[in-house]
Amino acid sequence: QIQLVESGGRLVQTGDSLNLSCVGTGPDFNRYSMGWFRQAPGKERVFVAAITWSGSRTYAADSMKGRVTISRDNAANTVYLQMTSLKPEDTAVYYCAAKSGGVSWNTYTYDYWGQGTQVTVSS
Repeated sequence: QIQLVESGGRLVQTGDSLNLSCVGTGPDFNRYSMGWFRQAPGKERVFVAAITWSGSRTYAADSMKGRVTISRDNAANTVYLQMTSLKPEDTAVYYCAAKSGGVSWNTYTYDYWGQGTQVTVSS
């Protein structure tokens, strides 16, 4: 079992950039595919980006392509989410998640979740 802790969320303005981090503790963290998801108030949790265990492949939601970069440092047990050109509609709680096997955009396939970090984008 692994534990995930997100950080970096805060209040920003439209057009700003923001970097989120997710630190994992527990065995074999670097063998998990990792994903970032977000959940806005009253809405479902949705896929943002994912990365393979090696970091060789990354994927992003269509709505975020060109504005988001996911990366990982397995030596530091950390996954990052860099976001640019933030918009008010990006306001949400951002979660990182881990799953065995390949990447997925389906929340139900992830085994472990962090508590989330709040990102608020003011207009």
